[in-house]
Parts: sequence; structure tokens; C-alpha cells
Amino acid sequence: MKAVQHFKTITYHKWLVLKGCFAVGLYKQGLLHDMSKYSPTEFLVGAKYYQGDRSPNNAEREEKGYSAAWLHHKGRNKHHYEYWVDYSSRGAMVGVPMPKKYIAEMIMDRIAASKVYLGADYTDRSPLEYYQRGREEVPMHEFTRSNLEHLLTMLAEKGEKKTFCYIKKRFLKNIKKM
Repeated sequence: MKAVQHFKTITYHKWLVLKGCFAVGLYKQGLLHDMSKYSPTEFLVGAKYYQGDRSPNNAEREEKGYSAAWLHHKGRNKHHYEYWVDYSSRGAMVGVPMPKKYIAEMIMDRIAASKVYLGADYTDRSPLEYYQRGREEVPMHEFTRSNLEHLLTMLAEKGEKKTFCYIKKRFLKNIKKM
């Protein structure tokens, strides 16, 4: 039963991201978003640790001390800032700038995750509040951070319709989207 519930959850999440990506002109990203969640490496863990109100990766991490599913996922999905973390020439972990089209997809991902896990309690402020709870721990490049914070704040203050319009017409202007 958990496998069916997990499948429904990730598919609903994928549907919400697809709608958001299509709204801003990111058609290919909308279609291909999170396909790795259906792979055995991620899906079986998701079904085993499914709870419905948070990521199963958190439960796996609590039990094992790490999440193999998350390590697999972040290495295959460029809309996660963790994909864009590398070693500096001095050996420290540093963020490198994310291309804008992946920042836009990350916004859609955060909106969808908040809608899935918060349900009726979701507001346009929810993705920003979630981000702010973990902000200090994040090795994110300043370009990525400033754009993410700008767009999440815009979403919180002006709503989804105006934010999506801004992303499509201004933020992604002159970016190859397909």
C-alpha cells in the first residue's frame, strides 16, 4: 500500500512541477522533472519510508545517518542546488552558479513540494518559510542564493501568477528553454 501512496505522491508532485514549468515556458524540464524518482534506487526507498507528510528521504536519513535515495537523486537532477556544489581549489565545498533555467525549475519544485506536504495549509509564503528554516546550512553560490531568495520573496509577497509572469518574461528572457 505504501508503494501506491508513494507513487501517487511523487506523480502529483511531478504534475504540479510540470504545470509550473509549462507556465514559464520550460517544457522539456517540466516533462523530465524528477524522472529518477521512478528508478528502483529512489522509488523503493520512497515506498519503504513513505509517511505522506514529508520526504521519505528524511526518514531514511534518520535511520541510517544518510539517504542513499537523496544522494542518487541530487546527482541526477540539476534543479537541486546540491548538484552545483564542488570542491574549490583549496579543497573546501563551494556552490557554483546554477543556470537560470534550473533556478526557475527549483522554484517550481519548492512550490510543488510545499503544496504536496502542506495540503490545505499551503500559502504562497510556504516555500520561502521552508527555505528560511535551513538557509544558514546551505553551501549555495551567491548568484543562486540571491535569485532564489528574490523569487521566493516575490512569490510570498505578490503571489504565483505575478511571479510566474516575471520568471517567464523577465528572469528567463533570452534563455534557451527547450
